[in-house]
Amino acid sequence: MLEGIPSPAMILDNMFRIVAMNRLMEAMTGYPVDKVRGIHGELVVRSNTGNTRGQNYAQVLKSGEALSVTGDILNCYRRKIPIIYNMSLIAGNEDSRGLLVIAEDISARSNETKSSIRDFTSEELIGYSPKMQKVFDMIPLMAHTDASVLITGETGTGKDKVAEIIHRESERARFPFIKINCGALPLDLLESELFGHVKGAFTGASRNKKGMFSLADRGTLFLTEIGDMPMPLQVKLLSVLDDRRFIPVGGEQSIDVDVRIIAATHRPLRTQVKKNQFREDLFYRLNVLHVHLPPLRERESDMRYLLDHFLEKFTRALGRTIVGFTPAAMQILLDYNYPGNIRELSNIVEYAANICKRKKISEQQLPPYIMEKHDVADWEEEQEPDYTPPVIQPSREPEQVTRKGNGDSWGEIEREIIVDALKRHGGNRKGSAEQLGWGRMKLWRKMKKYGLL
Repeated sequence: MLEGIPSPAMILDNMFRIVAMNRLMEAMTGYPVDKVRGIHGELVVRSNTGNTRGQNYAQVLKSGEALSVTGDILNCYRRKIPIIYNMSLIAGNEDSRGLLVIAEDISARSNETKSSIRDFTSEELIGYSPKMQKVFDMIPLMAHTDASVLITGETGTGKDKVAEIIHRESERARFPFIKINCGALPLDLLESELFGHVKGAFTGASRNKKGMFSLADRGTLFLTEIGDMPMPLQVKLLSVLDDRRFIPVGGEQSIDVDVRIIAATHRPLRTQVKKNQFREDLFYRLNVLHVHLPPLRERESDMRYLLDHFLEKFTRALGRTIVGFTPAAMQILLDYNYPGNIRELSNIVEYAANICKRKKISEQQLPPYIMEKHDVADWEEEQEPDYTPPVIQPSREPEQVTRKGNGDSWGEIEREIIVDALKRHGGNRKGSAEQLGWGRMKLWRKMKKYGLL
C-alpha cells in the first residue's frame, strides 16, 4: 500500500514508532527502513510548531481526525527539508491502531530554504552526500564569474551537466553554449573546428567557415577531454585565452572574441604536465577555478536516491508501473562498483525497466555482467594498485585475535583482521568498515576476495 502512495510516507504504531516507510520516504530521509524501524517518528520527521514531541501524533490517535502540520525532515546527510506532513488514523483495536504519515516537500515554495541541490535535480545532477554538497556549493560561485573553470572526474560522473549548469546560471546564459570534444578529432580538423578556416585554406575548403570560438562569442565554450588535445594546438589555445583573439586557418586577419572557457577531463593533468604531455602554462591558465566530481563508489549514501530517480524516469517514459527493487536486487546494485559511474547506473536501470514485467525489479532483470566475478576483481586491480592497510581502531575491551594460518602471508593476516572486526560488530559491515578505516564497498571487495561473503 505504501509503495502505491506517490509521496514519501510512513506508518507508526500506537507508540509512534516507525513500522514501515516507502521508497520515497527512504530517499528523502536517507535512511533505509531497516535502520529506523522501531525509532520514534519525530526523530526522523521533526515538527517546528513548538509542541512537545508526540503531541501531534497523540492528538490524531485520540481524536481520530486527520491533521496537517508544517515541519521539516533532517535527513541523514544533515540537510533540513521543509515539509507539510499529513497524519491520519489507521483504525483497529487498542493494540493495533497506528498512524499513516504522508510528507509533502515544500522546499520549492520557500526562497529561504531553497537549496542548490533542488535547483539542479532537473539536470540529473543529484546527490546529498558531503562530497556532492561541496560541488553544489561551488557551482553558484563559478557561475557568477568569467574565470576559466576546470572540471575533473572519471568518465560518466556528470562533468558535462556541471558545465551546462554553470553556463545556465551565469550572465552568459542568453548566449550560445558550444561543446567540442578535444579527443574526438585529429589535429588539423580540430584546429579548423575551433578557429574556423577561410576558403582555399586546404583541400576541400570550398568556403569560409566559422569556428567554435566565433559561434560561442559572448557565450561559453566547453572543451571536454582537454587532456587529449594535441600539444601544437595547446599553444594556440593558450594564445587565444591570453589575447582574446585568433586567426582562422589560412587567414590573415585576427578576430576578436569574448568567450568563457570551461574545460573538463578524466585524465590527471598534473601528471601529464610532469610527463610533458600537457603544457604547464595552459594548465594554470585553465585551472583558475577547479571542481572535482567524485566517482559513484565514493557516493554510497546517494545510491538509493539515484536508483529511485532513474527508475521513476524510465518507468514514466515507458508508461509502466514499477514500484522499486526486490531486496536481493537492491543489495546487488548497492554492492556493485560502477566503473562507468552515473552513466552506467542509468543504463543498468533503463535495461531493467525495459525487461521487467512485474511490480518490482528482481536480480533476474539486472544485466548479467554486473554479477560476474571477474568484474569486481579486474576493477579492483585497476583502481587500487597501491595497497592501503587497514587502520585498526582500539576497542573498549581488547580481544585476542586467533591466528589460524602460519602468519607468513599478509593475505592470511588481513583475512583474520576482517573476520575479527565482523565478529566484534555482529556481522555488521558498516561498523566493521569504520573500525578498519575503509569504505563499505572496499570491505565488500575484500570479503569477496577472501571468500567471506
